[in-house]
Amino acid sequence: MAFLYALPGAAAEGLIWGLMAIGVYISFKILDIADLTVDGSICTGACVCAMLIAAGVPVWVSVIAAFIAGALAGVVTGLFHTALGIPSILAGILTQLILYSVNLSILGGKSLAAIDPRANKLIVHMSDNPRSIVAMVIVVAATIIALWLFFYTEVGLTIKSTGDNPHMSRAQGVNVSLNKVVGLAVANGIVALAGAMLAQYKGSANINDGRGAIVIALAAIFIGLSVSLKIKPNFVVSLIGVVGGGIVYYIVYNFVILLGLKTDYLKMLSAIIVAVFLAVPYLKAEYFTKHTSLHPNAGGDANA
Repeated sequence: MAFLYALPGAAAEGLIWGLMAIGVYISFKILDIADLTVDGSICTGACVCAMLIAAGVPVWVSVIAAFIAGALAGVVTGLFHTALGIPSILAGILTQLILYSVNLSILGGKSLAAIDPRANKLIVHMSDNPRSIVAMVIVVAATIIALWLFFYTEVGLTIKSTGDNPHMSRAQGVNVSLNKVVGLAVANGIVALAGAMLAQYKGSANINDGRGAIVIALAAIFIGLSVSLKIKPNFVVSLIGVVGGGIVYYIVYNFVILLGLKTDYLKMLSAIIVAVFLAVPYLKAEYFTKHTSLHPNAGGDANA
């Protein structure tokens, strides 16, 4: 019964992290960049949103400001990588370190900023999970539709081609560097948007909110894609699958907590989940497919 009571909260929080995973999907799957900026940009979105709401700024304006702040963080990473020639993974780490100081400054030197749900009409909050689920479904659906429209424009298609084959794209006259910067800006903007929703849901923004966020996002991506790619492997279905992966992850997360696992081990659990979903395709190709192809009856009798 305790697990059933926890399901609405798990679904609401899973939708928020699924939104965050969409941003990571853009950088990781579409741009083919392992961007570690997200551990900082999700916290930036949370801090900006929380401080603006506390200052009396309307919630939707605060959310838009959070998106813009995250997009700027992505631009910084993109410029580090393209203009300065820093490897993408190191560029993300550098921006993440910069954002830690920036986030502290946004919070006024404090480690936490609270949001009063009674004084502000928040989009989501843990005190009303059914309403939060409906609101997040609308936000996630709007984000997926916007991305679907964007990535089928000329700019969006060139960003996709940059991730698929940057050398061929460059030979066709595509500005690969600009596309990487724009793609990282969009990705981190969505991550910061998820951070803004997370701050509202929890009722606070913490300087450590983004720690390990990339692992949760990757878990959601690989859980979701392992299912969605078997249904219909297209862009929209993949994004829906990623969000579903976030929900599944948090349902499992809550189930494990209810079983009595110490919270000290939850980050380790996240890493193990990601490792398993990363290893399964390799192990399947390495052992199952190879052994099947070597079997004398594999593929049937050639003379049949």
